[in-house]
Amino acid sequence: MVEDGGGAAPAAKRQKSDAAAKFRRGPEVATRHIEDRKLKGKLRYTERVVSEAQQAAAKVDEWLLPAEPGELEAEGMERTWRFSQADIVQAVEVGAARKAFDLSLPQLGPYSLAFTRSGRHMLLAGRKGHLALMDWQRSRLVCEVQVRETTHDACFLHNEQFFAAAQKKYVYIYDKRGLEVHCLKDTTDATRLEFLPHHFLLCSVGASGVVRWQDTSTGRVVAALRTKQGPCDVMRQNPWNAVLCLGHGNGTVTMWSPNITTPAVRMLCHHGPVRSLAVDPDGRHMVTTGADGQVKVWDIRTLRPLHAYYSPSPADWCDISQRGMLAVGYGRRVQVWKDALASKQQSPYMTHTLAAGTLRDFHFCPYEDVLAIGHSGGVSTMLVPGAGEPNYDSFVADPFQTRKQRMEAEVHTLLDKLQPEMIVLDPGAITRVVREPKEVQKQRQTEAEAANRARMEQQRHKNEEKKPMKGKNKPTRRQRKKQANIIEEKKPEIKARMREQGVAAEYGHKRQAEEADVPADVPRALHRFFKK
Repeated sequence: MVEDGGGAAPAAKRQKSDAAAKFRRGPEVATRHIEDRKLKGKLRYTERVVSEAQQAAAKVDEWLLPAEPGELEAEGMERTWRFSQADIVQAVEVGAARKAFDLSLPQLGPYSLAFTRSGRHMLLAGRKGHLALMDWQRSRLVCEVQVRETTHDACFLHNEQFFAAAQKKYVYIYDKRGLEVHCLKDTTDATRLEFLPHHFLLCSVGASGVVRWQDTSTGRVVAALRTKQGPCDVMRQNPWNAVLCLGHGNGTVTMWSPNITTPAVRMLCHHGPVRSLAVDPDGRHMVTTGADGQVKVWDIRTLRPLHAYYSPSPADWCDISQRGMLAVGYGRRVQVWKDALASKQQSPYMTHTLAAGTLRDFHFCPYEDVLAIGHSGGVSTMLVPGAGEPNYDSFVADPFQTRKQRMEAEVHTLLDKLQPEMIVLDPGAITRVVREPKEVQKQRQTEAEAANRARMEQQRHKNEEKKPMKGKNKPTRRQRKKQANIIEEKKPEIKARMREQGVAAEYGHKRQAEEADVPADVPRALHRFFKK
């Protein structure tokens, strides 16, 4: 028993250190070779505090952060897609049951929806001009405004303080009070909006077939490119590289970057118009739905189809959750597929039928097992166990962010803003160094050595042509120059004029000295001060 206990203690200690390893922010500071005792003590104290914080975080991680995501489980002959929302609401806790609700707004629909990155706030945009911002988890309405104009789409900007709405002609920006802040007159006839949070770019496309990127921090239009594919009503961004994916009426999907005037990728996806598309958060898979009744899953890295599904009716919208669940909707019906991206599934994970109205679009709420649906009768939500990421990173998105934390995060995101030139298909290529061929490197080295030799030879020749100036600037010579007569040494013209008058310079100085009774030890330059 003593031997077992002695072996179990190091194993438990090793397991604790492994659990705390993922909470480290960097390597430990080595203090052995630091001679300053005060500095060494401070560093050791800091390392001890960091280690204790890591151990505490690892202990909390054991029971607060689940290792496996929750999901629906069927027993026996049951199937998860047969479970209704009423049964799920009765089985979950009270806090989760409140997240399933229906907002009946039949006079102002159909509705488009948008969530903040933290998933706490939801934006509602009715087709007939109704805009509403709400803290949906607390069932609190933040603002509501009627613009009395057709509204095609809406999206949040960098946080819940501002949102943009694509109205009949222009795109307008409102604050959280519902007041109009800006009117983007450069963006006209927009039907779809997307915001790139890391670049502060508001992207739009519409009936004119022009895709635009406008910087919301400076107001400058970064790029406006003509797609030459006609009107476009399908646009989603790839969260991995911020490239815009557009679906066109000829069945093609194009990927756009503001750095080039032509699409970076052009794919023929369907034999009819593309109705919707979605990209998973990792940027590996893309799902497209077309008027031909197919739902295709594509590998973006190879630009090849993986598998396809057939829907009873052409799908109107699709979306992918943080954990890779695929939601496809058509008419009044919504289907949720689990693991549909990695492999082809035989049956859906969940199904839901709307009580009234046909759906317009839907979005998975970040960090929540909720799917919000915007339809012609209003807004509805359904519970999808296992859809959202339960463990959020407060440095990326914090659902419980305070006012001071929000202001600080806004400053940090502005300082860390990426430039539009960094929007490329492969973001990893930015950090790689492209080496030149060895032949080019040798040629450049040879040219540099030849240029150095020529420069050294030119400098050596220039030094040889210089005349020796040794002894011309000695201190004694400088002192002698100061004591010399200014008229004789510095003014030869005056000396020549005196000679023309018949008076020698030497004699004139002597006569002036005699007449003025100048002492003998006074320099000739000071004889003029002894004039009579």
